[in-house]
Amino acid sequence: MKGIAAGVYRLLAAGFFALAAVDVQASSVESMRLWAAPDHARLVFDLSAATNANVFSLDNPARLVIDLDDTQMDTDPSTLPLHDSAITSVRTGVREGGGLRVVLELNREIEPRHFTLTPNDQYGHRLVVDLEYPGESAVENPIDPIEAMIRDQEIQAQRASAQGQLSDSVAPPSEAAPTEVQEAKPHPRRDIIIAVDAGHGGEDPGAIGPSGTREKDVVLEIARRLAAEVNGTEGFKAVLVRDGDYYIGLRQRTALAREQKADFFVSIHADAFTSPRPQGSSVYALSQRGATSETAQWLADSENRSDLIGGVDGSLSLRDKDQVLRGVLLDLTMTATLNDSLSIGGQVLEQLGRINRLHKSRVEQAGFMVLKSPDIPSLLIEVGFISNPDEERRLRDPVHQSGLSQAIFSGLREHFERFPPPASLLAWQRDNQRRPSGNEYRIQSGDTLSAIAVRHGVPVNQLRQANDLNGDVIRVGQVLQIPRS
Repeated sequence: MKGIAAGVYRLLAAGFFALAAVDVQASSVESMRLWAAPDHARLVFDLSAATNANVFSLDNPARLVIDLDDTQMDTDPSTLPLHDSAITSVRTGVREGGGLRVVLELNREIEPRHFTLTPNDQYGHRLVVDLEYPGESAVENPIDPIEAMIRDQEIQAQRASAQGQLSDSVAPPSEAAPTEVQEAKPHPRRDIIIAVDAGHGGEDPGAIGPSGTREKDVVLEIARRLAAEVNGTEGFKAVLVRDGDYYIGLRQRTALAREQKADFFVSIHADAFTSPRPQGSSVYALSQRGATSETAQWLADSENRSDLIGGVDGSLSLRDKDQVLRGVLLDLTMTATLNDSLSIGGQVLEQLGRINRLHKSRVEQAGFMVLKSPDIPSLLIEVGFISNPDEERRLRDPVHQSGLSQAIFSGLREHFERFPPPASLLAWQRDNQRRPSGNEYRIQSGDTLSAIAVRHGVPVNQLRQANDLNGDVIRVGQVLQIPRS
């Protein structure tokens, strides 16, 4: 009898521990958070434990279903801010067979994507559901198609100019095939486009100061002020990569800058360290060989890790190019781009030093993923240490934010006034200030400088002087200023 009782006891105990194990493994949704961006919405489930999720779409009406195994709802989804998102309403219930079912009623076409995140210093287990909007851009005001066409024409002209430099001069005119004279098209006088990137956002708050100030909020305010400075200056146009509290992947930020035909990319951040003592602004450019200091390496590692929040692992692709050609193209392009980045960075650092303490007196370099755009000069600017109590207070001050944005733009403007892109308004203004007024002529195959001078009735020496030519070498596609005789 005692043996039977002992056996029953062991069986009951085993059942109890089995139920306890199931209870420990079960999960609950402790909170839900939603961020709406121009090109997507992100819904985050904060979970008490890891769980399996199944996400699928239904039509007529459009819905997105999210099934969570062994999970219960411990929050009220009706508090979610659904405005400006694709979600009309949220319904929840117990799924047939157990578990939680969440149904999102949709008001537009979406492409769903989901992934899980493990606990970190700020959050526990999370399920992230992205509702991406096909054909939409993360930039609220995409560049005008005409501006994009002008930029493409400029690039083609630069390539034609580079090919023309392979020969020392243009071939003499051919009697058998005379070419039709074409006057130059009007100068595009386009704006110089600055892509302004506010770091972090949405699920990623960035660094948090001693008083609770979030990096993502501070840098967005500074980015908006910088964009206003840019847009308020003739010949410049700003594109805000992030204009709200939502997250954009690091690779996508540079892709958006390229999509908007940006001449320059600047990413705004607020530094942090384990000690509250460091303070001051820093300017960083990309390094292809390694960080210039341990601080730069530490910072690059921490910033690059934030892309885990995006659930992405993108990389630059040149798969359609030969292996050797890939290396040559990237090396040549990155060298020129990096030189521009370092030059602009020095001018920005000088301006920042006039209003704020500098953490480093030179432009630092490290392998920031957000700067790895081979064709766009880029800088990452740490406006100050949010981990320093005094700087945290100053970074919240609108007056100090304006001073930082003005200093950054002063450095950028100084560079582009000296080295404006060929098709820009600044280039046109510079050329008209130093050249005599008159007509323009675009060089065609078969032209010579002397023939052009005769055709327009001006001395060759005067034609050289008007165009800063040291000799008679000209290139197909080159535009000459024809001085009035």
